[in-house]
Amino acid sequence: MKQVPSNIKSLIKSKAADLGFFYSGFSKAGFLEEEAPRLEKWLKNKSHGKMRYMENYFDKRLDPRLLVDDAKTVISLLLNYFPSETMPNEDGPKISKYAYGTDYHFVIKTKIAELLSFIRSHLGEVNGRAFVDSAPVMDKAWAKKSGLGWIGKNTNLINPKEGSFFFIGELIIDYSIEEDGPIKDYCGTCSKCVDSCPTDALNTPYQIDASKCISYLTIELKDEIIPSEFNGKMNEWMFGCDICQDVCPWNRFSKPHNEPLFEPKEILFDLSKKDWEDLDKKTFNTLSKNSPLKRSGFKSIIRNIEFLKDDGGKNNR
Repeated sequence: MKQVPSNIKSLIKSKAADLGFFYSGFSKAGFLEEEAPRLEKWLKNKSHGKMRYMENYFDKRLDPRLLVDDAKTVISLLLNYFPSETMPNEDGPKISKYAYGTDYHFVIKTKIAELLSFIRSHLGEVNGRAFVDSAPVMDKAWAKKSGLGWIGKNTNLINPKEGSFFFIGELIIDYSIEEDGPIKDYCGTCSKCVDSCPTDALNTPYQIDASKCISYLTIELKDEIIPSEFNGKMNEWMFGCDICQDVCPWNRFSKPHNEPLFEPKEILFDLSKKDWEDLDKKTFNTLSKNSPLKRSGFKSIIRNIEFLKDDGGKNNR
């Protein structure tokens, strides 16, 4: 075993910053006692809609030691994706800001792999594994425990200096590093996210009924049609939704990212409303290559566009 630098924690944080993560935090790997009953209730209430995969690996979601042998530390990392400009076609189909550029899974995992190599160069043989929301890890809970923010009424992690337009990744390692403590909740009496949700997915603050969320309806729901109860409530969102983040006062602190891979493809901002309505498979393949848009697939995107076209895409609340 190599001699461990006394400032290993600050060295890791510095390296994470060099890799583009604007915040990193440390927490002790263990069972998430507070989250266990909440997750169980959420699933029991069918708030996950038809996302059956959320029912899998219940124990692993709550304990990272079941994912990484002898796990000791969870390193949470935040990567900014807030764009310098948004899609210009305001009356046409809208895409969530996180999906403008290259699929974040590729970007973050590459960065975390480099961070793990850096850690090994100082600590020797360390067992570690990267996670970016495609495995059963409760990323927001761990980021909260490590002091990177609080989980707001819109169920997003909110950082008091950066808002919430960022991705969360984790590096779980079998080496103990001093943990950071959580910070307090600063949502206060604000209810803008709850009041602004057109589908009432946030009817209960701090809880989301995913089966009503526009992001779920446009991405995760694989049915041939979107339920008619959402007619006139989609606000032109074709892929994802940013409403509860756009109205959050803390996002006045959001600053444009500096990650080249998150820059939008030129074609994305060039398409008119009619171009979207006439979208063909070839154009979709160009748009979705190495993009989060690929998750929905061509058929679901066309379904979403048709749904918006049929109901006018207007909010009738």
